[in-house]
Amino acid sequence: MHPIYRLLFPHFRYTMEINGTGREALINANGVIESAFSPGKYSMELSSVAYDLEWRFDREAVPEDLIRRKLYFMSKAHQTKELQAWWSEIKNVGHGDKKDEPWWPELKTPNDLIGIVTTVIWVASGHHARVNFGQYSYAGYFPNRPTIARSKMPTEDPTDEEWEDFLNRPEEALLKCFPSQLLATTIIAVLDVLLNHSPDEEYVGTNIEPFWKDEPVINAAFDVFLGKLKELEGVIDARNADSNLKNRNGAGVMPYELLKPFSEPGITGKGVPYSISI
Repeated sequence: MHPIYRLLFPHFRYTMEINGTGREALINANGVIESAFSPGKYSMELSSVAYDLEWRFDREAVPEDLIRRKLYFMSKAHQTKELQAWWSEIKNVGHGDKKDEPWWPELKTPNDLIGIVTTVIWVASGHHARVNFGQYSYAGYFPNRPTIARSKMPTEDPTDEEWEDFLNRPEEALLKCFPSQLLATTIIAVLDVLLNHSPDEEYVGTNIEPFWKDEPVINAAFDVFLGKLKELEGVIDARNADSNLKNRNGAGVMPYELLKPFSEPGITGKGVPYSISI
């Protein structure tokens, strides 16, 4: 079995299953997204346009992703036919619509391979964890982040009667603007499913591939990696406890835990699984 397969296998655990489920009930025509978000039937079309204009493989991993977001502060691979075929399939089949883009990395050296594999691993683990698992903390209380407005804002060209009603009963105007109870509970239920860690979730650094466990060099590197993850967890905890960091500490301020590597089952707002499984 190819070592790259062994390396990437954990990062695709349950991914095909969740993608299939998403196509059936989440991003399908008249599905949850199109029914509950402001763009309506154009929701997925807008996402597709954004993908077409913005997505680049070479900018998906760190540090390139952080640089793009302005958040960054300071053996020969080309001789392996299997790897070349694998990389060609990713570019020309998996992303056929972008196969001729000039930014695709070349696969000629071991460092090229390291960069490509790192990008795949980051997208499946850390990137997904930081954009996914914090949603319930903000959107679980629906008035905090409603997905759609059913009426215009009171200040948008109101009639005298509308303005008078707003001044006298502002809470009614707010409730008319918010999504219906049915729509709100639908989204909350979907978030509950999508952000819930299963009891058998596998987190980065917790289980080494059995084939490599008996390889002393690889096993030692894995132990170093696990140690760095625990160190990262300590850094996050320390910053959350720092009263000088007003964005992390204080009354009514939620601690930042999205990239804490490990988690208990359930909705926790933390944990970095190997793969996109929910």
